[in-house]
Amino acid sequence: MRAFVRWFKRSWITRGAEGDGTAPLEAVAWRCFAVLLLAACVVITFTTHPYPRFHGRDAVVLASFVALVACAIVAHPERTDVPRRQVVLALIGVIVAAGVLGSAQPHGIWVVGPYYAVIVAALKLDRRTAWLMFAFGVTPFVAGFLNKGQAAGALTFLSGIVPWFLAMRLLHYVRDQRDALAASREAEARAAAAAERGRLSREMHDVLAHSLSALALQLETTRLLARSRGADPEVTQAIDRAHHLAASGLDEARRAIATERGDELPGPERIGALADAFAEQSGLPVAVEVHGEPRELAPEARLAFYRTAQEALTNVRRHAVAERVDVELNYLADSTVLIVEDHGIDGSPAPVAVGLTGGGYGLTGMRERAELLGGELLAAPTTNGFRVELRLPAAEP
Repeated sequence: MRAFVRWFKRSWITRGAEGDGTAPLEAVAWRCFAVLLLAACVVITFTTHPYPRFHGRDAVVLASFVALVACAIVAHPERTDVPRRQVVLALIGVIVAAGVLGSAQPHGIWVVGPYYAVIVAALKLDRRTAWLMFAFGVTPFVAGFLNKGQAAGALTFLSGIVPWFLAMRLLHYVRDQRDALAASREAEARAAAAAERGRLSREMHDVLAHSLSALALQLETTRLLARSRGADPEVTQAIDRAHHLAASGLDEARRAIATERGDELPGPERIGALADAFAEQSGLPVAVEVHGEPRELAPEARLAFYRTAQEALTNVRRHAVAERVDVELNYLADSTVLIVEDHGIDGSPAPVAVGLTGGGYGLTGMRERAELLGGELLAAPTTNGFRVELRLPAAEP
């Protein structure tokens, strides 16, 4: 019994609209009714004369019933993987099979065919095609009733199928209105986000970029002044490094502004240039290795790899006593892995896990970014340095 309950919870009957979650009680009841109706159709067909068999008129009953069920499955209203043309052909098949079944087994369940075709057409097809399918599904059966002199039967048939068609068309209209409203709200949210990004870009440009530009200019002037007055070479070098840092910060600010404006996000392909700039500014050798076949990454994943490498190298410059740095990017079958590891000088003090113990927020922010993307970020001291590893799943962009 428990196994049946578990199967029932995972089955199509209780699945949500997107294949996950739980469907509302009304949807579960409707699907249960559909299953019971199908079972009743099978029972009635196989217990009504002439019985479906493999010879003569009985074979016509069997073949037409199987064709009706097969076409009904293809045109199922919850299937989204079937092209519109195939849906129309399947509904035509349902109507034709129902007509053949009705002529071979007049007391059977053939009437389910036109009802099913009309309801599905009203739900899934556009207005013009739905009305054409309605006319095609109703006209031959009404004509058959009238040809047999059964005007009451024709009236009963119409009084049942017309309200169903109109109700399903109304449901189709309501669904379209709902989708249009959702699309409108999504577009409004995107516009609001774009406006906010524009405001932030202007603020960054007016404050941060201008400040860094003025700082870089002032440092350049100070460097030239120090050289012209014969200042200590170490002082000149320190000013030169500060100028490089300011210029690099200005470049990053401009890239961040471009990113907020919707330009292409930096990704793993720029880690090499980032390492070269770090080596030039810090004087430390940096080895960059790429293993595996580079793949297309989602924009947020691209940015995560770049920012993690940037943050790790920044921490090396600020906190480590290193003699070299290794950067490794691995494109594995199920994931993409970035490793940044510095190697300290023998006898240097043990590194501090900055950003993991409350001393900073850079690596903590990178860890949160990795978790949001379904991956993980590991950062911990090694025997002679510090290692940062970012691992993200190999998802489609």
